[in-house]
Amino acid sequence: MIRRLVGGLGELLITAGALVLLFVAWQLWWTDVVAERDQERIVQALADDFASGGTGLPPEVADAYPDLDEDAAFAIVRVPRFGEDYARPVIEGTGRPVLELGVGHYDGSADPGEVGNFAIAGHRTTYGRPFHTIDALREGDRVIIETRPEVFVYEIESSEIVRPWETQVIQPVPDDPGAAPEEALITMTSCHPKYSATHRYVTHGRLVETVPREQWRLEDWNDVTGPRVSPEA
Repeated sequence: MIRRLVGGLGELLITAGALVLLFVAWQLWWTDVVAERDQERIVQALADDFASGGTGLPPEVADAYPDLDEDAAFAIVRVPRFGEDYARPVIEGTGRPVLELGVGHYDGSADPGEVGNFAIAGHRTTYGRPFHTIDALREGDRVIIETRPEVFVYEIESSEIVRPWETQVIQPVPDDPGAAPEEALITMTSCHPKYSATHRYVTHGRLVETVPREQWRLEDWNDVTGPRVSPEA
């Protein structure tokens, strides 16, 4: 009897272990596959819209993502350090549905190119992990934000690691709550360390160039000093 019970318990533990492994595989691999496909689709729709001077995502794309508010996807972020072809959609908000489909824009933070702090967040693991290698960014690296009328080029200046509740990093003047902004800044945030959420890795930069859409050429800004780092690395 005891032997039979032990054998049954062993089988249950093996089954439970297999289910855990399947869940981990789904969480760390399959969500990336699905999210990257969705994010590429949204980026392409945005790029086509910007090129044509349109007014938003085509209905067939917008309807495919009912969790997104109308016109929620409004920009494309490119980071040359993450690869020549790296591009992710920027979507208003930082809730779970948004971060599963791209990079989220903190509600109430500045718009691209605006004086203040354009603050964005992205997953470091799962769901396409757009900021997986955020810690590889170096001083002077460019972060490019494409919008319909203009393209904004920021340069990275500094990074820091904070606790999740230390939201002063996304204030209009980072780490100086209450101060009035005088420059157009950018802040990128993601979980830290990888595969954990105990801290946040935060990178700050400032606007160095604004280029009208009709004059924009990605190749003029897509160079980096040193090796590129794939966001999937």
